[in-house]
Amino acid sequence: MEVLKIATAGSVDDGKSTLIGRLLYDTHSLTSDKIEAIEKSSRKNGLDYLDFSLATDGLVAEREQGITIDVAHIYFSTKNKSYIIADTPGHVEYTRNMVTGASTSQASIILIDARKGVIEQTYRHFFINNLLRVKEVIVAVNKMDLVNYSEGVFNEIVSDIKDLQSKSEFKEQQLTFIPVSALWGENIAEKSREMPWYQGDTILEHLEQVSSGNFEEQAQTRFSIQTVIRPKTEKHHDFRGYAGKITGGSLKVGDKVTVLPSLTSSVIRKIHFFDEQFEEAPAGSSVTITLKDDINVARGDMLVKSNEIPQQSKTLNATICWMDGKALSPGNKYLLQHNTNEILAKIDKIETHIATDYAGVNTSSVLKMNEIGKVSILLSKSIFSDSYASNKANGRFILIDTQTNTTAGVGFIN
Repeated sequence: MEVLKIATAGSVDDGKSTLIGRLLYDTHSLTSDKIEAIEKSSRKNGLDYLDFSLATDGLVAEREQGITIDVAHIYFSTKNKSYIIADTPGHVEYTRNMVTGASTSQASIILIDARKGVIEQTYRHFFINNLLRVKEVIVAVNKMDLVNYSEGVFNEIVSDIKDLQSKSEFKEQQLTFIPVSALWGENIAEKSREMPWYQGDTILEHLEQVSSGNFEEQAQTRFSIQTVIRPKTEKHHDFRGYAGKITGGSLKVGDKVTVLPSLTSSVIRKIHFFDEQFEEAPAGSSVTITLKDDINVARGDMLVKSNEIPQQSKTLNATICWMDGKALSPGNKYLLQHNTNEILAKIDKIETHIATDYAGVNTSSVLKMNEIGKVSILLSKSIFSDSYASNKANGRFILIDTQTNTTAGVGFIN
C-alpha cells in the first residue's frame, strides 16, 4: 500500500494535536479503549466535548501544559493509503525537533489560528518547509468557528501567506488553503455545513489525492554502500554483493558504474532483492548489486553511473541547523557523516546567521541551539556530494560530537 509521510507544524494552542486526533478518530484509527480514555479525561477536565489532543500528546509535560514538545510519529490508514504523521513542536526552542520531523516528510500541514492570523512562528514553520524543499504544503486555517466562519478572515490569511511565499527562493512549492475547525471536525474528513463559501476538498480528501510517487526526485543516481555481502556457505562462496538504497534515479543491469572515491569502473551484473532478481530498480529501492568485475568496494563507498559523477571537494559550504547546547564556533571539530561515509571535519567559518522570519541575514561568530546559518567546513578527505537542491540524499549530512557521540547539527549542502 502507498505510504505518504506528513509533517505538521503549528504555534501554541493552534489545535495541531486536536487536528491529528480528529483525523485518527474520523478514519477509525483509534482503539475503543483509547476513545474511552479520551472521554474519561475530557469529562475529568470539565469539557463537554472530546479532547482529541489527548490522542497524540504522549508526554506527561505535553498533557499538563497543552503543548507539543517532542516529535511523535503517528500512523493511520484509509482504504487507499497509509499515512505517517510527524507531529512536530512549533516553539522556537524546539526548532531542531521540527527540522528532524520534517526532514523525511513528503508533505506538510501548517496550522494557523484564524483569530491570530500569520504570526512570527508561522514564518519559521514556512521557512523550515522551504529549507527542506517540502513541495506539498497544506495551510489549515483552524478555529474558524471562533471567527464566525468568516470568509473574509480566511481570505486575509491566504493573502498573507502568498505574500510570504513570494519571499521564498523555493518556487516549486504547491500551497493548498483549507478552512477548518478541528474541534468539531469541520473540513477535516467531512465537509463543513457552516462554510458553504468554501468549495474545495477536506484535508483528508486532499491527502488522498496526493501521490507519494510525485515526490521521487528526478536526480542523478546515487547508491551508497551499506554493507558488503559475502555468504559463508559453500553454495554461494563466490558471491560478493553490495547492499544499499538507490536514490535520485534508477539502476539497471548493464549500466556502467563508477565506484567512489576510488574511481574504478565496472558494469552491473545482477540486481537482487531478497531471493528475486530484477533487470531494473527504481529510486527508493533497497537492493543488493553485483558487478562484473572483482574490484575493491567497501562500506562508505558510493556507486554512481559513470556519466553522472558528483563534485569532489575537501571543503563544504552548507546551511546548518544547530542542535547542540554547546554553540558552533569556528575551529570546532566534529565527525561529519555523509550517507554511510564518516569524515573528520573542522568548522572554518560561520558566514551568516539566517533569520527564520525572512528578516534577512546577519553576521555571527557562533551558532546557538536552534539557530540556522551558512557555514564553511574543512574536511580531512574529499567527499563526492551534490547540492541539497539537486539531490536531497547526497546533499545532506549530520555533524556528530566526537566526545558525546550526539548529533550536534544537520547540514544541507549549498
